[in-house]
Amino acid sequence: MCEREKFLGNLYVISSPSGGGKTTLVSQLLECTPDISRVVTHTTRPPRPNEKNGVHYHFVTAEDFLALKESGGFVETAQVFNAHYGTSWKEVKSKLRHGMDVILVIDWQGAEQVRISHPEAISIFILPPSLETLRARLFARNEDSVAVVENRMKDASNQIMHYKDFDYLVVNDDFDIALANLRSIIMAERLKADHQKVRHQLLISSLLQS
Repeated sequence: MCEREKFLGNLYVISSPSGGGKTTLVSQLLECTPDISRVVTHTTRPPRPNEKNGVHYHFVTAEDFLALKESGGFVETAQVFNAHYGTSWKEVKSKLRHGMDVILVIDWQGAEQVRISHPEAISIFILPPSLETLRARLFARNEDSVAVVENRMKDASNQIMHYKDFDYLVVNDDFDIALANLRSIIMAERLKADHQKVRHQLLISSLLQS
């Protein structure tokens, strides 16, 4: 079996139930942390009026999506209602090779796919402080009907039960503390010996010369 390629960057998977705050936390994390980025997702759904191709999503046809999927072009895929979503492995790999850390914000099912295909990925689950707080946040977004919010709440328990499959847990009670915890995970992972050996292999080799 061929040895798995060693990358300069780390691959992260972040999940939470809807309303858990993962999107806002990751947005702030990207602003305050260098050398880290998200990968734009491919989707077959049509763009909304305020969405730009290549910025919010890569909008592709169902035929192109399925062809890319069959060729192994996605790290993970999911189907939501009648639309397909997937994360491009080519884009992820390009960023990792150039020393960028990459974050995938996906649900537990996508996280499971990534763990199987890329066991080196680091997974983080965002927990709400309570179900009451989660419900309040969903209503505060003012995006969904009462029925949709209640459906999301029913799905939340299913999402949360998979927390044990993740490497790290962050409770999003106080936003600033949760953000600091996320940054601490990123920085600690960058300092692990196995990662530093790849990033600083020339330095280490020179230091070991007799």
